[in-house]
Amino acid sequence: MVCHRDKHIRSLQAQNYRQLRKECLKKKQLFVDVTFPPTNSSLFLDQDRTSEIVWKRPEEIIKDPKLFVEGASPNDVTQGILGNCWFVSACSALTHNEELIKKVIPDARAQEWSDENVYCGIFRFCFWRYGSWFEIVIDDLLPTKDGKLLFARSKTPNEFWSALLEKAFAKLYGCYENLVGGQLADALQDVSGGVAETINVKKVLADGPTKDSTIRLFKTLQTAFDHQALIVAAIAVRSMPRAKKI
Repeated sequence: MVCHRDKHIRSLQAQNYRQLRKECLKKKQLFVDVTFPPTNSSLFLDQDRTSEIVWKRPEEIIKDPKLFVEGASPNDVTQGILGNCWFVSACSALTHNEELIKKVIPDARAQEWSDENVYCGIFRFCFWRYGSWFEIVIDDLLPTKDGKLLFARSKTPNEFWSALLEKAFAKLYGCYENLVGGQLADALQDVSGGVAETINVKKVLADGPTKDSTIRLFKTLQTAFDHQALIVAAIAVRSMPRAKKI
């Protein structure tokens, strides 16, 4: 018996970036991803929902779009109206590890808007699932309202790596709505291939910040830094604020 999740992963793996790009160049057409189309099926679990969302390519949103502007930094990623801070936090942490970001966004230079590359509206990203890295292919049609990005975006208006990475992540999880209220540990594993560990600082320092407990915490974090782990600090809240309606 094959579960729905396995079939979904296999359908994603069936797309070949180079072949699809080659076909776009041959037909002189921009890529539109029929497996994750610019429709409500890619946004909502309830496909009968109506919305005022307009899908636009970066060039329709702003002049001179770029994948990266002066590289990737933690402050690049800004959360939109989607309640997916777990994904945004993982993206920010990812920018601290150059080798990993090259894994997640392969051949970034070849995917960049530039005079060297022929723009086809197709991008690829890689995530870790079931013990290996596999590729997600997307088009660059992004959800907008009133001409502005609705979801993750960069603080630099013409930088689009975070918005495109979020779209690839939404495709991995089935739709954008599935990104609401996820687990940070899952996102960290998806972009690193590592095993996530949660350190409850309150429990570590349960008897007060003694010399032994603080040294133990420091050494744990130092070891993680030395091994180039992705490290994110988070606070626990009793009730999550509701995300805005899309």
